[in-house]
Amino acid sequence: MTDNEPGGASYAAAGVDIDAGERAVQLFAPHAKRTLRPEVMGGLGGFAGLFKLKGGYREPVLASSTDGVGTKIAVAQAMGKHDTVGRDLVAMVVDDLVVCGAEPLFLQDYIAVGKVVPEVVAELVKGIADGCVDAGCTLLGGETAEHPGLMGETDYDLSATGVGIVEADSVLSPDRVRPGDVVIAMGSSGLHSNGYSLARKVLLEWGHMDLGGHVEEFERTLGEEMLEPTRIYARDCLALAAETDVRTFSHVTGGGLADNLARVIPGGLVAELDRGTWSPAPIFQMIAHRGRVERAEMERTFNMGVGMVAVVAPEDTDRALAVLTARHLDCWVLGSIKKSHLTKAEQGKSAKNGVAELMGEHPRF
Repeated sequence: MTDNEPGGASYAAAGVDIDAGERAVQLFAPHAKRTLRPEVMGGLGGFAGLFKLKGGYREPVLASSTDGVGTKIAVAQAMGKHDTVGRDLVAMVVDDLVVCGAEPLFLQDYIAVGKVVPEVVAELVKGIADGCVDAGCTLLGGETAEHPGLMGETDYDLSATGVGIVEADSVLSPDRVRPGDVVIAMGSSGLHSNGYSLARKVLLEWGHMDLGGHVEEFERTLGEEMLEPTRIYARDCLALAAETDVRTFSHVTGGGLADNLARVIPGGLVAELDRGTWSPAPIFQMIAHRGRVERAEMERTFNMGVGMVAVVAPEDTDRALAVLTARHLDCWVLGSIKKSHLTKAEQGKSAKNGVAELMGEHPRF
């Protein structure tokens, strides 16, 4: 039998359904259109997305970031709920971009699936579009790829690349940080999108908990708690940088609070942080207690309730807290920047990185 004979081989028979892909595009196109900024040229369906830079920049610098959602997707698949992990995807990308002070401009996604189910793909893109609207960026384009034989029919994975812009003389970096600067925490919405391999192991595999079961501590089901979308801080951070003297930001993701903050602290300085200023949410306590996870492991795996950190000039502390509070963010003074008493060898860091140290104990943890 040849490919040209009736009943011969076809792409659809091999597992790739072009018609389903086209149907998915029809379903998610309205969501993508919701994200359009005026700089976008043309529409959906081109081979490349076109974005015209607006005028008024003196020395514009483009910033880019790429990320995914990780194994939080396994929870979404188990719950059959696919309209929130797209928001997680956007958050992981744009909240990295804003660390250097960049305004997110556009995002391009990549959705890999075992089999295209148009309604599921549309739900995923809806979540991505929701996130882009919150972040103020455009979903400029993307790719949906069907991978039969490589992925199970109900499997999918997400990744995205975002591009932002910032004036060269406004780039936030460690060299702006000074002794006496104040570290301000912005509360997370929960686990965000890190540590799910450990969370799933402890709660679902070892603990045999039911994703659909109501949990009194959460006042909702375990699945709903675990699928709570990652907070998108991009606009909040840009507003803070516009109204106060922000030295730098740190997006708290994999590696935890101390390691991520240390990345934006210059050598010779230390960020001293007080655990006593906040109590991690019940989801963190449940993982720690049920899995007998040591504190150090918890703090290097999860955000522990702090999703973003700003380092600000000390005279702007009250103003910074007021700006963030007005934007309905849970925020507080987490610590301060001081000169380090450690040698470079004792720090165990590169010459350009400082240290972040957590002190004290969390209340009720």
